[in-house]
Amino acid sequence: MSDKPVFLATHPRACSTAFERVFMTRRDILKCAHEPFGDSFYYGPERLSERYANDEAAREASGFSKTTYRDVLNRLEKDGSEGKRVFIKDMAYYLMPPNGKPATIAPSLRKSEDYIEEGNPTVLPLEVLKKFHWTFLIRHPRRAIPSYYRCCVPPLDEVTGFKEFMPSEAGYVELRRLFDYLREQKMVGPSLAGESNGQKQGEVAITVIDADDLLDHPESVVKAFCKANGIDYKPEMLTWDDDENQKYVSEAFAKWNGFHNDAIQSKSLTARTQTHKTVTEESENEEWRQKYGEEAQKVIRACVDENIPHYEYLKSFALKF
Repeated sequence: MSDKPVFLATHPRACSTAFERVFMTRRDILKCAHEPFGDSFYYGPERLSERYANDEAAREASGFSKTTYRDVLNRLEKDGSEGKRVFIKDMAYYLMPPNGKPATIAPSLRKSEDYIEEGNPTVLPLEVLKKFHWTFLIRHPRRAIPSYYRCCVPPLDEVTGFKEFMPSEAGYVELRRLFDYLREQKMVGPSLAGESNGQKQGEVAITVIDADDLLDHPESVVKAFCKANGIDYKPEMLTWDDDENQKYVSEAFAKWNGFHNDAIQSKSLTARTQTHKTVTEESENEEWRQKYGEEAQKVIRACVDENIPHYEYLKSFALKF
């Protein structure tokens, strides 16, 4: 079984921080890194995002205005030198230019000024991508995208600092492109996690978790994820109701203020009790219209519909519970 750093690649509002909290309880064997590549993606000299392009003050205030992709990798290497396995939770879109623009290797990671890698959709060289043990977490766009929209409009935008909803940050197409590239390069697959046979020696089985399964069957999902990725599972990982854990998590999540309040305030991961209500496109549209207004509803609907095919594609590889 691989002992490489586990990289949980995901998109916004996929319950990934709640999932990450599970592994933050295992500070005896794991060193968690919370969305490290967002520093270089949004704020640094190699930034790819347009969100703070004209807001130098915000970039400076972040503390990461000089952080390159090389700096992030150096930090992760330092984390890995402490004798524990690194567990990284991050957004796939932090590794790619937005809006489908072609990627080039980040300047701080190039072997030469004209260095390119054909077919690589990320700004990390293939040799860097190979250093990680890749896993994936997804959630249906009808749940994730309205949740993300809420973080980018009043009143929550005053806390998050994200003053505009950008559909390019939905993150599904980037996650799919990364997933397909890793499969093409045989860094994951072809076997699926949970399959009882057919996995070759040294192969990393495809591990895709759906957030709805996590919320309905947390113990089964965490057990299966741990088994597939060589992490020692303990039932106590699902509970963190103590001051030490709360302090550790509050400090780790501080840089993304407002996005993780529910996860910070939680005390455990237990199966949700409410039943799934039947929704239709019309009822969704009406709910979004009442919450955010007519124009916002249209923006949310367009973004949801655009990303459903990417979600369903990734869902076809997901562990079944």
